Parts: sequence; structure tokens; C-alpha cells
Amino acid sequence: MRYRIQKILIASFLSSFACLYIAFTLPAPSVKTNVLVIGGGTGGVAAGLQSARMGVPTLIAEPTTWLGGMLTAAGVSATDGNHRMPAGIWGEFRERIRQHYGGAKAVETGWVSNTHFEPHIGARIFQEMAEKEKALTVWYQAELVALRRLPRGWLATLQYQGKQVEVKADILIDGTDLGDVAAMAGASYDLGMEDRKVTGEAMAPEKANDIIQDLTIVAVLKDYGAGANKTIPKPPGYDPGAFRCSCRETCGGDTTLLKCDMTLTYAKLPGNKVMLNWPHLGNDFYANVVEKSPAARKVAFDSARWHTLCYVYFIQTELGRPNLGLADDEFPTPDLLAFYPYHREGRRIKGKVRVNVGHLMDPYTGTMFRSGAIVGDYPIDHHHKKNPLAPEINFPKVPSFNIPLGALIPGQVDRLLVADKAISVSNIVNGSSRLQPVVLQIGQAAGAMAALSVQQKIRPDQLSVREVQRTLLASGAYLMPFFDVAPKDPHFQAIQRIGATGILQGRGEPYLWANRTWFDPDSTLRREDLLRGIGHWPKPLTLPGNGELVTIEALMRMADDIVGSTAGTLLEQALCRWASLGLKNFEKGRPVTRREAAVLLDAFADPFRGQDVSWSGAWLK
Repeated sequence: MRYRIQKILIASFLSSFACLYIAFTLPAPSVKTNVLVIGGGTGGVAAGLQSARMGVPTLIAEPTTWLGGMLTAAGVSATDGNHRMPAGIWGEFRERIRQHYGGAKAVETGWVSNTHFEPHIGARIFQEMAEKEKALTVWYQAELVALRRLPRGWLATLQYQGKQVEVKADILIDGTDLGDVAAMAGASYDLGMEDRKVTGEAMAPEKANDIIQDLTIVAVLKDYGAGANKTIPKPPGYDPGAFRCSCRETCGGDTTLLKCDMTLTYAKLPGNKVMLNWPHLGNDFYANVVEKSPAARKVAFDSARWHTLCYVYFIQTELGRPNLGLADDEFPTPDLLAFYPYHREGRRIKGKVRVNVGHLMDPYTGTMFRSGAIVGDYPIDHHHKKNPLAPEINFPKVPSFNIPLGALIPGQVDRLLVADKAISVSNIVNGSSRLQPVVLQIGQAAGAMAALSVQQKIRPDQLSVREVQRTLLASGAYLMPFFDVAPKDPHFQAIQRIGATGILQGRGEPYLWANRTWFDPDSTLRREDLLRGIGHWPKPLTLPGNGELVTIEALMRMADDIVGSTAGTLLEQALCRWASLGLKNFEKGRPVTRREAAVLLDAFADPFRGQDVSWSGAWLK
């Protein structure tokens, strides 16, 4: 009997050992998708949505339980820029925000932005948008563990639902804030401020350094009503002096500072809430953790979280606002602060093209504007208050701008695209390209390129630039930053296409915190402007006439040169098709408006069909 029991115990042990052996030696579960987006942040979620909407199976792997990145999980729910340019998914997201709160005026609650919302509402909207896409799968709380290149794609190992899962994908998209995936994939990148000799930017430092912009742990406060006391425990090491001069009354009445109430209405949110992202001696925090280990990052982020709690305590005690407590219905985190920092800057890949400040200041001196499909209007704005070693830089004023698609493609790694801030721009340009509406467009462009690559079975760098632009334009994107021609304009797409050739150019204007580029659609076309523009066409053109203004007849005879038709042929066609193009009052000797010129040239020259451009915007034969 004793012997039989021993045999049973030994057999049971061997069986258990065998099960353990099999468990530890079996390969990880494997999943196949066409497009894999690592990071469901601001750019990552837009990339996933666009790719899936084009019918391509797409997987987003997001480390947190929220989509949206800096707009939601990082808490920066007062958007910066692009109020007059609601491009693509940015415009769609904003419209959903407005509908939720009851209209555009309902989200103009603070003075820093025209669009404010509660972060958890933004996260819910992104989740709803994702759930509507049949081709899109989202894995929440999924972490990238390893990455390996395949002959025609990627193999990513993810930690998901308590186990490691291998995901094979044709195209990989980096949707992280800091460019972590691009670095893991082997892409070359820049970090910090470049030497001015490298970028050709006269205002850049004489010597390169590794300084990046301050980060911020955002807090959302809620007004719990008069008489409420929501004062948090005093953080250890709290020093009110660190925040004393964040506003006027606590800094000896210094009139160069804003009144303290303005620091609380700066980003006032719906729902009687306040978003804390105050740059001047507020909760900005300096830490360059880009190339640090996860453990080292956590140490820095914990310090940044402590700093924000100190600022909250300052507001509650020194500013006398104990009724403003940490919102208990926003972030599901132990300290009720944002999931992770608002990273203003990280790596910047070395892409097919690189955007330096000259492209923003005067795009028509180069060619990259022709390959753009992402627009922004925010000034160059850097946060360096918390790092005394950061050199002073005199940032130039710029008009609204576009970003070339080649900035999203690493120059050395195939089948990889960047969908967030880590695109190929200079440190200075990052100050304008990092904002939420721009990053949503970056992600949308990356998603479109990934989907087209899969559909055509080619690498992203082999795509036709004009085809990518056509795809994005059909999805509501802008190619050129013309703020005075809205997407609802019946001739929006024609003006965008002709603008992207350079034949008809915009008029840039730096303007406060919302820069502009005017197309002036209903002004008459001046001869000198068209002569300047036709210099951008790939072959010589002749503009008949000699008056100050361009007539319909002169424009159409010039268009004959573009298409190689018999003199006057297009003029006769224009006469027949005038009304069908949505135009009125056809008199061939009448000065043509810029709108009419764009529509006519687009209809007859059809420049996006016959003339492609390179990633740098150069005309291809």
C-alpha cells in the first residue's frame, strides 16, 4: 500500500513537472495583422482609425486603459492651435466634443483655447470612434517587450493579459510620445538642441546639447462648492517659495505677472473643473528621461508627480482655494493625477526629409510644401523655465505651415512610420509641430500611408506622394494651411490641390497665437503673382497679355501650355463647363479671381494625375 502511494505521488509530480515544462517551452501565442500601432496616444489613435477606415486590419497596442495620449491620458484637454483649420480627424474629434457639451460656445470655457473638455470625455469619444471601425482592434494595457525585423515586416512581442503574445505585422507605426518604438527598431534620431551649423537655423545654439523641453504632470481640479475643504495632505518637502511668483498677488503685486485668478481660468474646463498645466513657476518639471530605463523614468515621473501635488497644495492654501480639489471623476490613478507626463519633446527621427525653421518661415523658397498633408498655425513655443542651463533662443515669428509626408518616414528603416512628435523636424520646429491638432494629423497621415502600403504591397517610401495626398484630402485633411478656405467651401479640394503645386501661392502672416496663410480666394489674380507661381511648374509656361490682372482667356491659354493642347482649346472647354464647375459670369476678357483660377487649372491641368513629386517636393519626370 505504501509502495503504491509513493508511485502515485511520483507520477503526480512528474505529470506536474511535465505541464510546467510544456508551459515554459511552448511558443508565445501568435497574432497576424497588417498594421500594428504601438501606442494609442494622440497620433497613434488617429493612425489606427485612418488605417482601419481604409479597410486594412489594424491593431493598436496601448499601455494604459485610455486612448488619446496627451489629449486625454496626459490630461492636456485644452487644445492649442488649428481653430480655423479643422483638418481631418482633428476636426471630427472636435465636432464630437462640441456635440457632447452642446455646441462650440460650450467648450470655450477658458482663455487659452477655443476647445476645452474633460479628459475622460475625450477618452470615451476616442474609444467610441475606435469601436465603430470593424478593421480596428485595440489592446489596452499592452506593453511592447521586444521587436524584431522580418524580411517583409515586423515581429513584436507584447505583454498582454498576463502573457506574452507575438504579433506579426506588415507595417509598424510608432505612436509613442518619445519615439521609443523607432529607437527600438533601429531608426537614427536626434535628441536635444542641434548645432546651428547642422540645421542652418541662425537662432539655434552655437553648440549642440541634450536639453529638451520641460514636461508636465497635469492635474484636473474640481470646484466642490463654497465651504468645501478638499485640501490634500501637505506633500513632504513642500516649499511655497517654488510657486510664489507663479502669479501676481503672491509675488508682491508684480504687475508683469498675471493675476492669480487668471492662472485658474487659463484652462477652465466644462464641469466646473480646472486643468493645471501652468508654465510659469507652476507644474512644469525638467527631466530628460528619453533614453532612460523604465525604472529610471518612474523615479523622475514620481518626482514630477510630487511637484504637481505641491502646486495643488499651494493653490489650496496660499491662494485660498480649498474648495478646488483633485477631481475624483477623471483619472483612475492612485493620486488622481494624469496617467503619465505631457511630453513636449523626445526623439526626432532622421527622416526622408527634415523640416527646419526656414520651411516654416518661407515655404515657397523650397519645394517641401508640395509634399505636405499636415497643417498647423501655432507659434514656435518652447518650455524651458525649469532648466537654468537651457540657452536663450530668439524664436522667429512664422505663418501657418504644412509638414511634408517624408518627415514621417525614417530614412534607414523600412516599413516603419512615425505617428506622433518624433517626426523628422528640428528642435526649434518641434515647438510648433508638437501640438495636439497637428499630431492628430500626423497620425492620420501615417495611417493612410500604412494602409496604402499594405494595399499596394509596397514599402511606404515607394508610395506616390500625390496618391497619399489625394487619399488624405478625401478624408478631410488639408494639404496647404489656407485658413480662409474652409472644408465646407465647394472648391476647397481644388484650391488645396492647386496650392500644393505652387502655381497659386498663399500669403503668410504671423499673427498672435494663431498664425495665418491667406489664399484670398475671391480677390482678382494679379499677373505678378501668377508669374511667380508658374516658376514652380516643371516646364516653362507662357502667360499671354500684359495687364496688371490676369483674364480668364489669358489663364486658359497658359493652361494650354500645361496640357500641351492646341491654343485656345481649353478656353472653349471652359466656356462649356463653366457652370458645371460651380462658377458664374463667364466673360473671357474679365479678370479671373484666385478661386476661379484654382478651379479652372485643377479641372483642366489636373496636376495631381500627371505630375507626381518626391518626398522633398521635387517634380518627378
